[in-house]
Amino acid sequence: MGQHDDPWWSRAVFYQIYPRSFGDSDGDGVGDIDGISAKLGYLDLLGIEGIWLNPVTRSPMADHGYDVSNPREIDPLFGGSIAMHRLIASAHRHNIKVIMDLVPNHTSSEHPWFLEALKSPPGSDARARYIFRDGKGAHGELPPNNWPSVFGGPAWTRVTEADGTPGQWYLHLFAPEQPDVNWDNPEVFDDFADTLRFWLDRGIDGFRLDVAHGMAKPPGLPDIEDTETSMLHIADEDPRFNNEGVHEYHRKIRKVLDQYRDVVAVGEIWVNDNTRFAEYVRPDELHLGFNFKLVEADFDADQIRAAIQNSLAAVDSVGATPTWTLSNHDVEREVTRYGDGQIGQWRARAMALVMLALPGTVFIYNGSELGLPNVELPDEALQDPVWERSGHTERGRRRLPCTHPLGGHRSPVRLLEQCPDLAAHATRVGRVHGGTSAGAHRFHAVAVPAGHRITQEPQGIHRYQPGVVRQPTGGAGLPRQRRRPDMRPQREQRSGGPA
Repeated sequence: MGQHDDPWWSRAVFYQIYPRSFGDSDGDGVGDIDGISAKLGYLDLLGIEGIWLNPVTRSPMADHGYDVSNPREIDPLFGGSIAMHRLIASAHRHNIKVIMDLVPNHTSSEHPWFLEALKSPPGSDARARYIFRDGKGAHGELPPNNWPSVFGGPAWTRVTEADGTPGQWYLHLFAPEQPDVNWDNPEVFDDFADTLRFWLDRGIDGFRLDVAHGMAKPPGLPDIEDTETSMLHIADEDPRFNNEGVHEYHRKIRKVLDQYRDVVAVGEIWVNDNTRFAEYVRPDELHLGFNFKLVEADFDADQIRAAIQNSLAAVDSVGATPTWTLSNHDVEREVTRYGDGQIGQWRARAMALVMLALPGTVFIYNGSELGLPNVELPDEALQDPVWERSGHTERGRRRLPCTHPLGGHRSPVRLLEQCPDLAAHATRVGRVHGGTSAGAHRFHAVAVPAGHRITQEPQGIHRYQPGVVRQPTGGAGLPRQRRRPDMRPQREQRSGGPA
């Protein structure tokens, strides 16, 4: 398939929006969907192709919207369904696609299905939608297995039966307010497919599937060897995740999506092994899978090179599109992660240039274009489930005074737009030599064109590694109109700024 025939998302820049803190249209202190609509002009200026919305569907908000009580209704907190329809229509007028979070692994404990299950006896059809089990011990007083919750504590909660006696246990890999559904039950897929069609019929352009490596559970629910696992650091052998049956579910989801034109599904996939990661993005499963290697890499030449090479290799065997991101709502912002302050901003800016030059799909977390750092909240303001489940000993996922994109740069051009020719040529890498370089790699025809889209002058990478960083600007195939008069072929520019 030629580059002009590639799907729109294969070289798109997505802008991830955390609605509660992005734009408040009515002054109630909570960001909302109309607040997002009001900023579409700004997003258009950035040059993005799509926005990804963190959860906006009906939820009691035990886990910031990832505990969904009605996946086909927009929560009034964010303005309701009418506001969502306005956003979709307005975004499309700006040629911006909209994808939204869906949560297939679990529901809210206030979902009608779960409320019915609590009122129903063991073995009932209502309980078969979830994972209920009898407990161990003489009186069933022990959990069915030793699985820990990702948020801390056991992954099982015991219910009180209708007659008031202690009863069965239900599985929740996350918070007790997020009971796992039973994907072996056909009713679960049928309902999820209805949700997909509901939003696609209303103009949504795709979905980000939360915990896409979850859903399937192993037969017998065997004990886990390492119960000290923590969030986002899960071994591939962990029986709670990445079970073979999940791929059949994704194939069924893909069949629904293929009934619509130009839609995309991207999965949150915390899988380390490349072969197993590639299984999720085979042609009949997910279109894209989040690869978090750059998130996990320090600002170090060897680690960055390894992350890029690994990410490319992970999708190459199945011909899928690589994805790139430096942060999201679950991890530290890159400015803080790279050293905070001015150093963190320099490094984050350099990595943004690198990421935008790579082939594939880019995801930018809202505020990253401004160079925003983490904000440390006082204990009394914390609401993360990790904080609550740890007895207020672990602050949980770190949520992540700039006014111009990328830490202060002003530019009249579309700032984050990827150049198709640039991305098409970015897979040829060469080694940087000189000084004591640890072996940084460069992507031909990359750095200066990317810098041109973001600053008024070509930018060097601030001591990405000691030595000379070559910045070719006249690579074969690059469109002439994208070259600036002051650019010289094979120009060399020494790194500058603090390391």
